[in-house]
Amino acid sequence: MAAGGFCRLPSGSVVVALNLPSPTAPTVAVGPSDVRVLVLAQNRARALTRLRNLGLRAVYLRGNAAPPTPDEITAVLHHPDGLIWRTAPDNSVPPTALERTELWHPIRSLLRRPAARA
Repeated sequence: MAAGGFCRLPSGSVVVALNLPSPTAPTVAVGPSDVRVLVLAQNRARALTRLRNLGLRAVYLRGNAAPPTPDEITAVLHHPDGLIWRTAPDNSVPPTALERTELWHPIRSLLRRPAARA
């Protein structure tokens, strides 16, 4: 089950944060294979619908165990699509300098198909 949570904003909209397995990761991954996805929507149901419409079919939000941090809320509010991702932090090991400075990416970069080989 994916960890996730939500936060209702004063404007009435909702920011939903989910840790999901990367759709581009191989079945046997070496290294981090989870991604943290943030969605801005009018309500939780619409946020999950936005993800399902992109092809992430088995996305559910159960509980509020991992709500978005204030930095994550700021990042998704300032993105024009309101749908971003980055590698999910692994809390069991200290983050490296690269992991601390990883920027948020638009969702289309995660779902982009690899180029076909000739």
